[in-house]
Amino acid sequence: MQIDTPFGPAWASVDENGALTRFHFGDPLPVHEGECREVARQVAEYFRGERTDFDLPLAPKGTAFQKSVWAELVQIPCGTTTSYGELAKKLGRPGASRAVGRANATNPIWLIVPCHRVIGSTGKLTGYAGGVDLKDKLLAWERKIAPAAMREFSLFEELELPERAVFAASR
Repeated sequence: MQIDTPFGPAWASVDENGALTRFHFGDPLPVHEGECREVARQVAEYFRGERTDFDLPLAPKGTAFQKSVWAELVQIPCGTTTSYGELAKKLGRPGASRAVGRANATNPIWLIVPCHRVIGSTGKLTGYAGGVDLKDKLLAWERKIAPAAMREFSLFEELELPERAVFAASR
């Protein structure tokens, strides 16, 4: 199903149980298009600034490791970012930042499983399947809609880098 967003069309697919299996921006891919009204409603609320997280059943296809990374991604609050290395530490695999990056890159449910909230350890915006420009726009949008408490600590202020994203303080 196509869902219009301020950043161009997005495409959603759900399985026979109504769980979201794919969500991405850009060109359509051949996917099963089940009932996606709830996905469209929540995405519209997000882009109206009425929602900062999603409450949808998810069923991404991937390995156990990929799914563990994706489960951590949904824990990153809107308006904040973390690094691949920090995610690896949270998973109990501090040396696996590259593997975490690869799992992040294969996330089939963009935005809802917020892989765009993961940046390099220096604060640099790194790859995003939709392009770094889209990643930057999504992060800028989230800085506008996130609760003020989530935006208080900026990695870029600490490192004296240009303001581009905020870093989640330790939880």
